[in-house]
Amino acid sequence: MEVVTGGVDYVVGCRLAIKTTLGEDIEGTVIAYDNSSKIEGSSGARRDLRFLKVNYVKDVTLLGQSEDLFELKNPYLDMASLRNREEAAIRQAEAEAERIGVGVTQEAQDIFDALSKTLPVRWEKTAILVMNEVRVSHPYLPDNVLGGPPAANERVRKVLELERKRLQSRVSG
Repeated sequence: MEVVTGGVDYVVGCRLAIKTTLGEDIEGTVIAYDNSSKIEGSSGARRDLRFLKVNYVKDVTLLGQSEDLFELKNPYLDMASLRNREEAAIRQAEAEAERIGVGVTQEAQDIFDALSKTLPVRWEKTAILVMNEVRVSHPYLPDNVLGGPPAANERVRKVLELERKRLQSRVSG
């Protein structure tokens, strides 16, 4: 499959050195080219896939032709990197799942999300535990703030009050 755009031939299987308009140097094998969107897909030495819009190509140097485009006889998989990525994705998903309240209203979740932007929070059943000391219970009003040192309690009340006003203005506005 040969495609010509702006005087540059994109042939699937060609090894190219590309300089982008952003000053980035990319080296890889062309594995696909979409003529309608003018996007070229290439694979580098570590099997990283790059999709590059052709109008970002500044200069192209042909390095040669790949014998086996996907080198199916000698695949390269960096298993340690894949395991690390998997573990990071699992940790991220678990952290995101812990931030979702079970059996709480959307308003309670919105308050939790708003508080979490400025204070360390976590769910403790349907109560919001702030700074591991102060508990905000349903209906999540400043009067429902209990526990912790007086200064922490007052800070949570103040932040909660401001966040509720902000959420109210967003709903009514």
